[in-house]
Amino acid sequence: MTKIRVRLGQAEAEVEAEPEHLREAIDLVPELTAKLPKQSRDAVPEAREAVAEAPMESRDQPLSSQIPVVNLEKGDSLADVIGKFFAGPWGRDRRKLSDVREALQSYGLNYPKQSVAVALLRLAKTTKLRRFKAEDGEFVYTSASTFSSILQPLAEPSLDELAATQPN
Repeated sequence: MTKIRVRLGQAEAEVEAEPEHLREAIDLVPELTAKLPKQSRDAVPEAREAVAEAPMESRDQPLSSQIPVVNLEKGDSLADVIGKFFAGPWGRDRRKLSDVREALQSYGLNYPKQSVAVALLRLAKTTKLRRFKAEDGEFVYTSASTFSSILQPLAEPSLDELAATQPN
């Protein structure tokens, strides 16, 4: 299947066709653009470099099951994308490999399970993510910054501060 996506302003239309029917699909593009709402066709397109954004329907779901909302750049690697997922509120909850793959697929990024697992493991080894086993024995991942504020040691007083508190 071949997909053709047309975006005018804020409106978007997509046509999907078999390669042998591609010409017919291309001929449908002007007809589709004519059916887009006029106000969204006339809107000035935003100047941005983002390639993908989270689907609108995910914003109505509860935060725990919500797909992460991030802006993906064209040159982002798998590790970059996963890092962006865990940098936001979505990454504060425990996430399984299947959750990460589902989030990737919501952006149209279909990676093999093994590739995602290796990327998660590498991010955990570089301390960008925390990795531990859940009660069911499956690994779960959270943002490393979630715990950094808890784990940071208290600042020790300087010698000047200690001297100031000592009686003369």
